[in-house]
Amino acid sequence: MILGALLDLGLPLEELRRALGTLTVDPANVWTERVTRAGVSATKFHVAGEGVEHLHEHAPDQPHDHGPKNHAHPHRSLAEIYALIDRSALSAPGKDRAKQLFGRLGEAEAAIHGVPVEQVHLHEVGALDSIVDIVGTVHAMEAFGADRVVASPLNVGSGTVHSAHGLYPVPAPATARLLEGVPIYSGPQKAELVTPTGALLITAYAQQFGGVPPMRLQRTGYGAGSRKFSQTPNVLRVLVGEGDTTAQAHRVVVIEAEIDDMNPQIFGVLIDRLLAEGAHDVFYTSIQMKKNRPGTLLSIIAPPRERERLTSLVFRETTTIGVRYEEMDRECLDREMVTVDTPLGRIGIKVARRNGTVMNASPEFEDCARIAAERGQPVKDVQAAAMKAFLDRRA
Repeated sequence: MILGALLDLGLPLEELRRALGTLTVDPANVWTERVTRAGVSATKFHVAGEGVEHLHEHAPDQPHDHGPKNHAHPHRSLAEIYALIDRSALSAPGKDRAKQLFGRLGEAEAAIHGVPVEQVHLHEVGALDSIVDIVGTVHAMEAFGADRVVASPLNVGSGTVHSAHGLYPVPAPATARLLEGVPIYSGPQKAELVTPTGALLITAYAQQFGGVPPMRLQRTGYGAGSRKFSQTPNVLRVLVGEGDTTAQAHRVVVIEAEIDDMNPQIFGVLIDRLLAEGAHDVFYTSIQMKKNRPGTLLSIIAPPRERERLTSLVFRETTTIGVRYEEMDRECLDREMVTVDTPLGRIGIKVARRNGTVMNASPEFEDCARIAAERGQPVKDVQAAAMKAFLDRRA
């Protein structure tokens, strides 16, 4: 599906065939066709040959798995796969990347089966079609030269899948191992929607997982899977665009809880602890709760990876019995601290810019308060002196 989407974007098939031909793949055994998945036209990438059955169109919702049928996948060792990669037409960095990918896959399999990585023989992903998928994707990503790759959270599917070792729950053990630290979810489809090969490639190239990043969209490619679902197009979509530097969005999680029965002295301590544990910001809002009780809304803005830890801290340190959270994008100005000389002393100025243009500037309050106390001056006069020095320096 990945190669199908990249071919749909414009990667020349003949160029891919030349790159794969060095893996002893007959060019005639690699082809594409135009298919439709739930009303979406997409490119289906096919590989025929060793260990690969010719996949014809399946009936809607007909199950299909990677399990052994009337053909056998070869069991290749990592050394054998590395030898194949060395004979490929990939660039030297591309060969290193492909070997790193298979090495990571071997480590995952070794950890699952409790054997040294040197003894690992890759089954389904050791077949030539999977080697083509990985080597071909490395070649395609080199050809496109993307500066940044962002992936959505991954729908892993549900149900069970056949493998060389037996019947496993979805996601398969190797897939789950490779997706550690990645946002996943299980949709309504009773099928394996992320294979070990797909998990390996997505996690290797995606620097970030979340919503579509700010960009000026240029092209869209669709790569088709073999299955057909009646309600959902079984396609992988790739969006290509130029990064929009006017809107640098960052993913955050907002955690909220209502509190109406806690010692107010704890609120100050709670802010300090949440900030120390990685929250970007913490604030309180006065609210009127059910039964006309006055209460306090606790709001925390934090990196998504800190959600579980901060939620545990809220439950431990407050009297709330429930929290809610939502992930969203936020846009922040570029910030830096500069120091200005004033007749009263040196004062820091927080400067915020957007695309190099100063949008806001504010004297550091702690500096102003300290100098005001030392000089016996009102804080507002010290702030005014700091801003004058900053503006004079810019003039």
